[in-house]
Amino acid sequence: MKNLIYVVAVFAIISCNTKAQETTEETAKEYTVVKSEAEWKELLSAQEYNILRQAGTERPFTSPLNKEYKPGTLVCAACYAPLYDNLNKFDSGTGWPSYDRAIEGQVERDVDYKLGYARTELKCNTCGSHLGHEFNDGPRKTTGKRHCINGVALNFIPEGEDLPAIRK
Repeated sequence: MKNLIYVVAVFAIISCNTKAQETTEETAKEYTVVKSEAEWKELLSAQEYNILRQAGTERPFTSPLNKEYKPGTLVCAACYAPLYDNLNKFDSGTGWPSYDRAIEGQVERDVDYKLGYARTELKCNTCGSHLGHEFNDGPRKTTGKRHCINGVALNFIPEGEDLPAIRK
């Protein structure tokens, strides 16, 4: 019986010591736009840097984009990649700009445990900047998803205006 307990204990220790959750150069996401933190600090305002690069959160009801419903495109404030079509915006009542979907392939999903439980973090797929989080309480008639986005993370480009070139 002692041998069985010993074997089970050794197996448990070995099986917990895997590399499945390690981030290595082989598994790390490579973005199209890569800058040092010093370069990002130089390009972004203090608030943009806090939200986009340090995953901060703006206060609710402070972004002018929260009530912006004109047709247009929302681009990443860090690299100018197009992220959201304003036609997919809805009033969630949360105080943050909310969309039921992103432009296909432009927003990456990651897992965030900062509050002690798993949340789906949304990041720019071009530069890796933090945008906000995804929740399952969006409009049922469309996707059922709510992309709760920090307005500071976005720049609004009205329909008919040229989108800026991606910031390299």
